[in-house]
This record gives sequence, structure tokens and C-alpha cells, in this order.
Amino acid sequence: MTQLLLSGTEGIPLSIITTDDYPTWLTKQPAPQQNWLNNTKFSGKGLSIIPSADGAITQVIYVASDTNSYWIFGDIVNELPENHYYLDASDEQLKTAAFSWALGAYKFDRYKKNDKQYPTLVINSATIVEQTLQLTRSVAIVRDLVNTPAADMMPQHLAQTMESLADEFGASVTQIVGDELIEQNYPTIHMVGRASENLPRLIDLTWGDEDAPKVTLVGKGVCFDSGGLDLKPGAGMRLMKKDMGGAAHVIGLAHQIMASNLPVRLRVLVPAVENAVSANAFRPGDVITTRKGLTVEIDNTDAEGRLVLCDALAEANNDKPELLIDFATLTGAMRIALGTELPGFFSNDDEVAAGITAAGLDVEDPVWRMPLHKPYFDQTGSDIADLANCGKTPFGGAITAALYLEAFVDEDISWSHFDVMAWNNRKLPGRPIGGEAFGIRAVFEYLCQRFAK
Repeated sequence: MTQLLLSGTEGIPLSIITTDDYPTWLTKQPAPQQNWLNNTKFSGKGLSIIPSADGAITQVIYVASDTNSYWIFGDIVNELPENHYYLDASDEQLKTAAFSWALGAYKFDRYKKNDKQYPTLVINSATIVEQTLQLTRSVAIVRDLVNTPAADMMPQHLAQTMESLADEFGASVTQIVGDELIEQNYPTIHMVGRASENLPRLIDLTWGDEDAPKVTLVGKGVCFDSGGLDLKPGAGMRLMKKDMGGAAHVIGLAHQIMASNLPVRLRVLVPAVENAVSANAFRPGDVITTRKGLTVEIDNTDAEGRLVLCDALAEANNDKPELLIDFATLTGAMRIALGTELPGFFSNDDEVAAGITAAGLDVEDPVWRMPLHKPYFDQTGSDIADLANCGKTPFGGAITAALYLEAFVDEDISWSHFDVMAWNNRKLPGRPIGGEAFGIRAVFEYLCQRFAK
């Protein structure tokens, strides 16, 4: 992405014009430009490339109703010919234009070569270029991880990704792998992942000043979810490479936090497993004693995400972080409630929830708070254990899943839980079909507002 954005002032002039301002702007242009726009039946909306008398591009305009959208250039980076285009605009417009320009050019090309040559956006701000490249790389990390097929994105591969991130920013990473999980009391992570030849593990990254405010991120790392013995149908299994999307989100968010040198003590916990089927797979009806000491009856082996998360959340309590935030591709119920493009989240802290929501609106990364409706907690009950890993009915499934997780978080810890799709089902400007980051820009903006010096 580094060649997509440059700091400077040289390039073909590129202008952003509001729909309302376009008629007045047009009257102020030289006759050749007016003639071109009129003769090409330009509607006063979208992109127009204006040539000079010798056929070279002399000017580019883009007319839109919302000229401050974070996705304003998400399409035109693919429509303009390769060249340098100079945008002179306010800092806010430069930020959004650069962001959408860089992400609009995103392609997952690990397995299919992409020879397209992209145009370069030139802006007169080295700071905005640097910040945008950090932010868009964080989003690209999430997309790349989610898009990678499960054969190349198993628990050991997630660990390698986090180790590379640690090397880049001077963080430390430890792993608890295979039967070590039993020895060190992470029984549910082990249980869900033990049927796979790809050993389950808890990956633990730490970074930052030990005296700084503690922020802990937990990400569901189910690298492929067959459903276990409660096997998914083929259609339901097709995209389950994305079930490690929660892990991808916290890794991308961690990259942004560290790249920005945010003054926090960061910890990232990723319980990474494959939910496979073999002779030693966990079964419906089994009862497991979790790290926190609560017993859980397995109602359905396809509700495995909350099982791996509950041990990681129990471990996160030990540091008493100022903020504990988890991301997971947890429930279809949340997709039914809010659709695939609006991530829902739960929080036990009203102030934090309001702050994240407002921050999301600031950066056009909307999130929607859902209720931790306590009366539904009895839906997670069991006749023979403290909890069951599924609600008794399919109704309110995202809420009962969140209430299950909340049982493993100490009451004095500010906790928020994001239930995300991690996938675009349709193409939108700057957002191709495939893996996607939802909510991490909202959370990062909130962290900056709260902790940045």
C-alpha cells in the first residue's frame, strides 16, 4: 500500500465537490472544461476525467453528496488510470480520502496474482500518509487473516502471525500448547481443540510500559469450525475458515495500537483451535470444569466459541485490566438481529459503551450496543452443571451467549464483547466481498480519546 499514498504537491489536480456546489463550480471553469462535462453528459455525480487539448488528463473531479465519507474514494482508485493525482483539501477530507483510496485497492492476492497497477494519491501531509498507512494495514491484516484458507491458517499459523507482530514492535509472546493446556488449567480450550492434529493453544502477547493502563484483548481463534460431532451442513461449513475472525480482529487492533505507540499496557489472548471430528472429539452431554471453576454441560458442540473464550476471559481477570474487550464470530443470532454489516456489542460499562459507540460514528465504523438482559441468563442453565453452553431456545441467542461469557468476567472489570460477521457478503466502495474488520476502528478511536497523551 506504500505506493498508493505519497506526501507532496505534484500530480494531476483532483477535486472533491459536493453535489450542491457542483453547478456553481461548473460556471467558474474554463470553456473547454465546461464543454467536456456538458458534451459527455456528466450528471453532476461521481467521477469525471477531463482531458486537455492534446488528450492528456488535465483534471479529475469527483462529485458526491457526502464529501467527508470514509469510503469516498473506495471505487475510484480502481477506475482511474495509473498516474499521480494531487488532492488539495481539508485535513479531514485528506484523512478520509487517503483511507478509502488505500483500502479501495485492497486485493487478497496470496493465491491469485494481481498485476493491476494502481494510481497514487498525493497529499501535502506526511503525517496523514503515515497514519493512514498504519490504519489501513491494520484493516488489511484482518482481511488477509480471515481470507486465508484454513489449511494455511491453523493455530500454529496464528501463533506465527502474532510472533511476527511481536518481533516488529518489541512485544513478547508465549504459547501454551496441546496437553500443556490441561497441565496449566485451560481445560475448555483443550477440549474443543483436542480432536485436531493441529494442536490447540493459548497465544499470549504483551507489549508496552508495565505501569501504563492495562488493556486486554481476547479473540476467538477457531481456525475452522466443522461443528464437531454436531456437524454443520455443507452450506454452513463453507465459510468456516472465517471463524477465527475474532482473533484476526484483535491482531489487527493490536497492530494499530502498537504502531501508534498508544500509552497502554497491552495484552492479547488468542485461544486458537480447530473444532474437528475424531475419536476423541468432545460430545454433547459431556461436562467440563472450566478454568474459573464453573462446570459447563455441552449441549451442542457447534457452540464451541464461547467455550474457548471462557477460559481466556478467566485468565484475563488475573491482571485486573482497566479494559477487557473480546471479539468473536459468535452467533448467527446477531446477524439475524442486525444483519451482516452492523456489528453488535455488549458491555457491562455504560460509559465505555457510549464512548465506543460515539467513536464509531466519528470514524464511520458504526457499532450497536445490545442488552445484557439478565432475565435471559436462566436460559443457560443445566440440570447437572452450573451452565450449559447453549440457550434452551434459539430466541435471543446473541444475548444468552454474551451472558454466558459474562459469567467468566469478574464483576469489577469493565468488559465489552463484540459479536462480528468478519465477512462482507456484498461489494461496497472500499470493501470487497471477503474478510472484513468491523469495530476495530471504533475501538481504536475510543482508546485514543481515552489514553492518548
